[in-house]
Amino acid sequence: MKFCSSCGTQCEDMANNCPKCGAPFGAPAYAAAPAADPYDHTAQFSAQDISENKCYAALCYLFGLMGIIVAAICAKESAFVKFHMTWSLRLVIAAGLSSLLTIVPIVGWIAGPVCAIICLVLQIIATFQVFGNKAKEPAIVRGLSFLK
Repeated sequence: MKFCSSCGTQCEDMANNCPKCGAPFGAPAYAAAPAADPYDHTAQFSAQDISENKCYAALCYLFGLMGIIVAAICAKESAFVKFHMTWSLRLVIAAGLSSLLTIVPIVGWIAGPVCAIICLVLQIIATFQVFGNKAKEPAIVRGLSFLK
């Protein structure tokens, strides 16, 4: 005797379907839907736009405000570059705000540099994602509602 994986009913060995719920034997009770990353916007951009403009998009993360200005001048029509300019600007703002933390004695002297290092690491990760032909929102900055 075998048991139905859906409802637990005991069935005969030769049965193809459960007599109670009708679930087929040998097939999973449900098919899991593929998980999509809600922060990955790569599919919104054409492959040609990504391949032609990823160096300009990387400039935004590598050189901060200067890179954003150069990218805005050189690739102003690229949606891929505009996406990365936006997120790079948010990282620059977050890094600037972290430097303001150093005004607060003791706690700010520790928290400010730690936040600046986190912003630097996020910029490096974002640069690698650009060269990997990805358009993903940086991890911590996307949760800061005041930067939206």
